[in-house]
Amino acid sequence: MTEGRRRGAGAQGAPVVPDTTETRGGAAAAGASGVVDAGGSDGAGGPAEATASGDGEAAGGYRRVFGVPEFRVVFVAHAMSLLGVVVSEIALTVLVYELTGSPLLSALAFALGMLPYLVGGTLFAGVADRYPPRRVLVSCDLLCAACAVLMALPATPVAGLLALRCLIAAVSPVFNGTRMATLTDVLGDGDLFVLGRSLLRMVSQSAVLVGFGLGGVLLTVVSPRGALVITVVTFAASALLLRSGTKRRPARSGGDGSGEGSSEGAALMRYSLAGAREVLGNRRVRALLLLLWAPPMFAVAPEALAAPYADQIGVGSAGVGLLMCAMPVGTIAGEVYAGSALTAAARSRIVLPLAATTLLPLIAYGFTPGLAWALPALLLAGAGSAYTLGLDRWFVDSVPPELRGRAMTVHTAGLMTLQGAGMALAGLAAEFFAVSTVVAAAGVLGTAYCLVLAREVRSTGRAAAVANVQPNPETGADRYVAGD
Repeated sequence: MTEGRRRGAGAQGAPVVPDTTETRGGAAAAGASGVVDAGGSDGAGGPAEATASGDGEAAGGYRRVFGVPEFRVVFVAHAMSLLGVVVSEIALTVLVYELTGSPLLSALAFALGMLPYLVGGTLFAGVADRYPPRRVLVSCDLLCAACAVLMALPATPVAGLLALRCLIAAVSPVFNGTRMATLTDVLGDGDLFVLGRSLLRMVSQSAVLVGFGLGGVLLTVVSPRGALVITVVTFAASALLLRSGTKRRPARSGGDGSGEGSSEGAALMRYSLAGAREVLGNRRVRALLLLLWAPPMFAVAPEALAAPYADQIGVGSAGVGLLMCAMPVGTIAGEVYAGSALTAAARSRIVLPLAATTLLPLIAYGFTPGLAWALPALLLAGAGSAYTLGLDRWFVDSVPPELRGRAMTVHTAGLMTLQGAGMALAGLAAEFFAVSTVVAAAGVLGTAYCLVLAREVRSTGRAAAVANVQPNPETGADRYVAGD
């Protein structure tokens, strides 16, 4: 399960792609701010050692993250779970088409991987904080494995297949939010967390490049239901890795989930909704979330319209593949460079400039249409997503430990939902305007919106810094200690 294979997400499902308070000091000079709540940095179980600062920190790069044994388990489990999602998406789409001959139902089988995110991320977000995280992660993987078993049975009707797909998608934001919050326990809430999140995002982006191709090859060897059996194995393997390779940690808040019956379910939903209100009610956290969501929402336009754009410029199916791959390649390159060559302070300084301009290259679509303009534009837009490393740090610093599971789940649900909305709006606009015009307009409108959000993030950073600050040893900025 992944947070999003597009932008942002260290995600489940599509981009992605899968983060909280303020500062000034060195980072604020560039409009950045990174703040920490009074609750400190770790949950139970103990985070990894705090990272070094300066040039030595940059030199260590991603090697330091892989030096944490528990993270290596989480990383491999993420890859296994992601493989299960990719294979199930392809196999289910093909299976539904074989059974019905309906392009609509086949497309719906794929779309249902995104639609339930909002429901699951809102109503069940409390699971991430109310129950022990390892139990949540293992249970989610086992639930998905059980769904895949039922989908693989020949007796399961099409309606059942679609319902099971919805259930897997509803579980995904809870799984991803819990995993993101658990990373702060495994790696601490400092620079190691940022790099760990970046690595998981890069795995998700890589799925765009190779996952569907491998899935297509797999279906030439086994039937769609046979491929779903492989999905069962990958989900079960992820559950086994997480159960045996990660520490047992207590729930962050809200008890141990020992309640029973409908009253416990109602209490969980109230707890989830209260957490969502608390997350979105904090001006600083809300601004950071919107800045995490906005660029991916607009950046999906060229991906959603890759096929019609290729038809517009006459480059055929090979051109579609290039258009689909260009932005993920840029994203991976940008994150690798920012994570390995820049210090935490440097990543903090580039957040707002990059976030405000990452969509500008899409305006090139409005010039002479063709791959010569489009591919470099997509590469540059993808590389601009390096802003997420610093923004992830601000986000996690701003959320109290007892709220992080719900905050991460809301983040995942919002990211996936808005990307789905962005795709739908881009497709609707392309019914009335040329594809090149639609993508260029997404670049203009998205840049304007991100500029407004960047100003709000800077403003909330300064306001928080006035409240109560202490030096941040990693970034040179100040840490926010007080509440909202």
